[in-house]
Amino acid sequence: MNLVSTSELRPGHVFSSPVYTEGDYLLVTAMVPLRQRDIDVLITWGIDYVRTKGTIVDIQTIADKAEGENEAAKALKALERELAKAMVADDIPDEIDLPANTKKASIKFSISDVRHNSGPYRAYKNIIEKLNSLFNTLKTGHDIEMRAIDGISDKLLEDLRDNPDKFVGFILGGEVSGNELAKSSVNSAILSAMIAQELKLPPHKIHNIVSGALLHDVGMLRLSKGITEKKGGLSDAELEQIKSHPLHSSKIVTKELFGPSEVNLIALHHHERWDGKGYPDKLMGTAIDIGARIVSLADAFEAMVSKKSYRNSMVGYQAIKNLLADNQRRFDPSVISAFTKIMGIYPIGSIVRLNDSSIARVVNVHTDAPMRPVVQMLTDDKGNVLSVGKVTTINLLEERTLFIKEAIDPAEYEG
Repeated sequence: MNLVSTSELRPGHVFSSPVYTEGDYLLVTAMVPLRQRDIDVLITWGIDYVRTKGTIVDIQTIADKAEGENEAAKALKALERELAKAMVADDIPDEIDLPANTKKASIKFSISDVRHNSGPYRAYKNIIEKLNSLFNTLKTGHDIEMRAIDGISDKLLEDLRDNPDKFVGFILGGEVSGNELAKSSVNSAILSAMIAQELKLPPHKIHNIVSGALLHDVGMLRLSKGITEKKGGLSDAELEQIKSHPLHSSKIVTKELFGPSEVNLIALHHHERWDGKGYPDKLMGTAIDIGARIVSLADAFEAMVSKKSYRNSMVGYQAIKNLLADNQRRFDPSVISAFTKIMGIYPIGSIVRLNDSSIARVVNVHTDAPMRPVVQMLTDDKGNVLSVGKVTTINLLEERTLFIKEAIDPAEYEG
């Protein structure tokens, strides 16, 4: 492997082989130009060098490979269209820049709170079950009152205040099965509350954002199961029906629940985009209500780390990378900044494998060194599960001989 100093990298550099960062994470594939934002990420993460088996190649090589680009572009457009259908309403990128040597683990760990059905986990499940009950009431055509939703918002904020890290761990672990719409909505509400609190919004605004997050996809109840639960691609007509769900959500909030305007704006505009290419009204930038901008990002992250009928979930690290690569297209940059500040590059609760093959859980993050969080060891370097008395916490910012090699899907583990 050749070592290349980060200070020597320039936008437009093209390498003959893939380029990797510390921990064997893929930075850029072979024959793909390096971007300024790739270099910026390296600087932000404090990475001093990258590794590659190749060398910088002459740009003419790229030009020679571009023959027939028009046909390739057409094929790419067709592929993007099929992916758009498969992604249904989430409108999020699939996994990008995956580690080249990602492998499934042979042992399992789960969060101890889940295993022991602890207070925080019971609280999390109860919120999902209460919201699911209200959704079932709406689905059968019966009325509910907005104060029932507000009550769930109050309980969520109360429980979240004492256990934010554990709630994030439950989201990343995907520990609750069933009640998918309610679970997704609660998860989005938890993340939205954390973002709104980081942005220091007033309490009444935070409360309305949580209620809006709980109701942002309620319009899905008005669509047929044949569409919402369909596996595989959707037809153009079906895709348009999916994209109508914000209108249905808005109607439920205003006409059936008589909810406040701030909640309605979230229901109506959570699929608007920062660049103006969203729906239903193609709003741009700050013309989109801050609550809708927050829920949009929370909803996207939740979708990326949750398993869907049409694709697998991704680990929190990869989802954060996708958000950082947004480049002011879908999301408000200030919302992304707040979210990554509270979550870190490896979100609290993430399960990670270190370079000595030991496995740990992220328990704290450093905003100025996001690649080196504080971790709680789960196994030693031989794979032996550590007993309660032997569990240690390591600050990777201080222990420089250790670093994170890969993030691991918590759903794959049990301990």
